[in-house]
Amino acid sequence: MAGIIYIIGMGPGDKDMMTAQAYDAMEHADIIVGYTVYVDLVKDIFPTKEFFTTPMRQEIERCRACYDFAIEGKNVAFICSGDAGIYGMAAPMFELLPEYVNTNSEISADNIVVIPGVTAAISGAAVLGAPINHDFCVISLSDLLTPWEVIEKRLKAAIMGDFAIVLYNPSSKKRHDYLEKAVKIMLEAGADENRACGYVENIGREGTKSVTLPLGELKTSQVNMFTTVFIGNSKSEIINGKLVTKRGYQI
Repeated sequence: MAGIIYIIGMGPGDKDMMTAQAYDAMEHADIIVGYTVYVDLVKDIFPTKEFFTTPMRQEIERCRACYDFAIEGKNVAFICSGDAGIYGMAAPMFELLPEYVNTNSEISADNIVVIPGVTAAISGAAVLGAPINHDFCVISLSDLLTPWEVIEKRLKAAIMGDFAIVLYNPSSKKRHDYLEKAVKIMLEAGADENRACGYVENIGREGTKSVTLPLGELKTSQVNMFTTVFIGNSKSEIINGKLVTKRGYQI
């Protein structure tokens, strides 16, 4: 009998920020599978577990390994940072499912269980105050899988719609100027340079750092892949150092 594959959003990686459901699934799994950096975050929590890792850009190999382990009869905990359905591995696992259903009678959609986790938009917002307390959108600045032209359209549309915006993957060694490019696009789309913004680095991990600042200053901020950036809408304010997007109540 094939095992169950739990696709788990583990939040930032700290046990206190995992859901009980996520922790229990990892506790009862026979093997924990994930990107090397993410697995390293949970090895101390589950020291007796069997682990399987692959490096960056071997995501599909990681997915196939989960199916292979399940066919062997193992229950698999496939971990993702944040939430598995937000820039996570839930989608590619389901994309591969028909291939395995067609070649193995023991595999079906019932063998896959998605367990939600606390994504950076939520955990980072809690650090900054209330930046996404009204309509908001999440946009990744990584153009590894999405053309930059599409990202640019989405940034412009978010400003035109006056959404609060959460930016994932704002910078890397190869994309060191992408946040600067994104801010320029938003300013050109009509955002005011004084629009309230903020960012959080290493959310829920050692060395958590948060900053609030206007959009004009965000353009030159030094961020990395472990940073989540928040751009308020036109009504957002920085109140006593906290980034607040108003819900609309009369105070």
